[in-house]
Amino acid sequence: MLSFVNKISAWLMFKPFLLLLFIINLAGTIYGYIWYGWQLAITEPKYLIFVPDSPTASLFFTIVLGLWLIGKRSSLIEALAFITLIKYGLWAVVMNLLTLWQTGDIGWLGWMLVFSHFAMALQAVLYIDHYRFGWFAAALAAVWTLHNDVIDYVFGQMPIYSSLAEYSDQIGYFTFWLSIACISFALFVAWLNKPAAFQLTNTDQTK
Repeated sequence: MLSFVNKISAWLMFKPFLLLLFIINLAGTIYGYIWYGWQLAITEPKYLIFVPDSPTASLFFTIVLGLWLIGKRSSLIEALAFITLIKYGLWAVVMNLLTLWQTGDIGWLGWMLVFSHFAMALQAVLYIDHYRFGWFAAALAAVWTLHNDVIDYVFGQMPIYSSLAEYSDQIGYFTFWLSIACISFALFVAWLNKPAAFQLTNTDQTK
C-alpha cells in the first residue's frame, strides 16, 4: 500500500502531468477573472485585488506549478495556494449547494462550478507531500486570508450571490471559521513537512 502511495506521489510530480495541470489551472484562472468581470467593473479600485477570490487562489497554484516545472520554489506562494485553494474551493461548493437549496435549481453551470471548485480543493490536498512552506510562510498566508475576509464581510466586497444576500452575516461567520480551519491545516502541513523543508534548505546552502 505504501509503495502504491509513493508511486502516486511521484507521478503527481511527473513533468508532463505538471504541465497539463499548469495549463488547466491557467485556463481556469483566466476564465475565473472573466467570470468576475461584471463585479470588478463596479468595484472600487482599492478593492479589486480582493474580489476575485477563487481565480486568485488558482493563480497562486498556477505559479507554484510553473515554479516546480523549472525546478524553483516559493514557500509563501505554496502556503497561499494551499490555504486559498482549499478555502475557496470548499466555499464555492457550499455556496452553490446553498443556492440549490434556496432556489431549487443551479443548472449545468452551477454544477460545473461545484465540481471544478471541489477539484481546486482536492488538488491542494493531493500535493501535501510536496509543499515545503514553513510556519512563517503559513502565518503570512494566514494574514492575507483573514484580511481578505475582513475586506469581504466588513467592507462588503464578498462575491455576489443575489439569492443568498439575506444570509450574508451567516456566510461571513462560516467563511471566518473556514479560514481558521484551512490555516490550521496549513500549519499542520508545515509541521508535517518540516524535515523535508529543512533538508531542502541545507541542500540549497551547499550548492
